[in-house]
Amino acid sequence: MSGVVLQDVVKRYSDVQVIHGVDLQIEDGEFCVFVGPSGCGKSTLLRMVAGLEETTEGKISIGPRDVTRMDPAQRGVAMVFQTYALYPHMTVKENMGFGLKMNGHPKAEIAEKVAEATRILKLEQYLDRKPSALSGGQRQRVSIGRAIVRGPEVFLFDEPLSNLDAELRVEMRVEIARLHKEIGATMIYVTHDQVEAMTLADKIVVLRGGYIEQVGAPLDLYRNPDNKFVAGFIGSPAMNFLEATSKGDSIEVPALKQSYKLPVAMPADGTRVILGIRPEHIEIDKSGDTLAVDLTEALGGTSYDYLVSDNGEKIIVEERGDERSQEGARVGITFDLERAMLFDAETEKRIR
Repeated sequence: MSGVVLQDVVKRYSDVQVIHGVDLQIEDGEFCVFVGPSGCGKSTLLRMVAGLEETTEGKISIGPRDVTRMDPAQRGVAMVFQTYALYPHMTVKENMGFGLKMNGHPKAEIAEKVAEATRILKLEQYLDRKPSALSGGQRQRVSIGRAIVRGPEVFLFDEPLSNLDAELRVEMRVEIARLHKEIGATMIYVTHDQVEAMTLADKIVVLRGGYIEQVGAPLDLYRNPDNKFVAGFIGSPAMNFLEATSKGDSIEVPALKQSYKLPVAMPADGTRVILGIRPEHIEIDKSGDTLAVDLTEALGGTSYDYLVSDNGEKIIVEERGDERSQEGARVGITFDLERAMLFDAETEKRIR
């Protein structure tokens, strides 16, 4: 197995630059997840590692090898796509072994590698079935099995679960986590799903507009984002952001009709700032009347209250237990000042 290093990597399509000087180190055996909004460059970056997209500038290394200009087949990577791309006329066993067969591997070796992948993915009972007789989750497991038999140095996953329903996504997420634990391979995984990123990753790379915004362990990004974009992107439901203004050692928050003193280095008086509070760090104060309960979503043991201030700013509050806020009611909120975050309104950088 091998790590992956990207050094000042750039991608252009004619005059349009979509990846801007990316530097990234993914350690041997690490599970690295690329996240970001549509069009941020995460799939393009993955395809550049695979060799399916040409690298305009910079260097990509896998282990000790410079693979920047290397043919995809020589890079030692295997890619699992959003679509399963299985041969419909072949059985599961034939689909998994086909790549090795085409490369002239002996039958005994193919059988051994297919058997090992079958064991890892628990596909024994499906070996003689064709793709049309499999569920979406089973087809994706076959697709992953086809990657495993190649014995790659690096596994690449491009939104592999996005075509599955919610229950199958959970099942396959567990399968992929178990696969990584068992074989210990380096894996790079592209997703737009918050839960996938937070539960699977050793390291998350947050991308926006072809730039890396922040890299870190899931909980590090959640607890300690560098800027408003990362704070809003990591976490579901997203962090609440409220306009505020600095005044002395406090901030004035018009939506809440109150001032707060946060344990941060306050900017100059009159500076426009953004107060960030996560839904789970807020509590409803039923004695208050600064906010209106617009909507409540009950999800069993958890509910989400959608509040609106008099100046139109919106706040989501997570409530646990049986007590629920009534739609149309007027309430206030309280929150832990230690867990609140402050951002510069102009630069969106975190104020610490």
